[in-house]
Amino acid sequence: MAMALCVSCKKDNDNPSDNHVYVDLGLPSGLLWATCNVGADSPEDYGDYFAWGETQPKNVYDWSTYTCGDSDDLTKYCNDSDYGCNGYTDNLTILQAGDDAATAKWDSGWRTPTHEEWNELFSHCTSVWTTQNGVNGQHFTGPNGNTLFLPAAGCRWGGNLTDADGLGYYWSSSLFTDHPDSAWGSLFSSDISGMGSNYRDRGLSVRAVCSPQN
Repeated sequence: MAMALCVSCKKDNDNPSDNHVYVDLGLPSGLLWATCNVGADSPEDYGDYFAWGETQPKNVYDWSTYTCGDSDDLTKYCNDSDYGCNGYTDNLTILQAGDDAATAKWDSGWRTPTHEEWNELFSHCTSVWTTQNGVNGQHFTGPNGNTLFLPAAGCRWGGNLTDADGLGYYWSSSLFTDHPDSAWGSLFSSDISGMGSNYRDRGLSVRAVCSPQN
């Protein structure tokens, strides 16, 4: 598998050890996918979990700890006044850089993929449920033959980790506009693979992407 450092996404101190490794899957957009989750040290490592729009892991994932309001009292990323605090709307539907865990943890250039970019991964790669170094997950093979592994890291709800090793839940940066207390994400297991929505207060994995270099 061909891998490279994403040199367009270096930390401010320009230290090569601070770079993160990506893989070019040969996707139509040219998008480059990180080879491990945010907070992980290897492709099989689960890494950290984040509520949607938050940039730090925490001990409890529910509406009482969520920084952008409650399910029907949202204070950011709301396109429907029925869900907004006192009818609040801002019509923001994509995470801003300051609320993107990938950008906050890995610096500018890295970000959480959009709903459309996750769809591109599913549409243009072949994928299979597999076990890599003892960890279950989804293995993607791109049009150019390069590969990507995403561990089935489960999700955090309340103070518990659920479905680890059986389901993979990954955030996109796209709001689920039909019900803005939720956001789009990817979901896969041994039986299913595709896109779905999750409540924003849940703790899900983040896999970063960066744009191709000029």
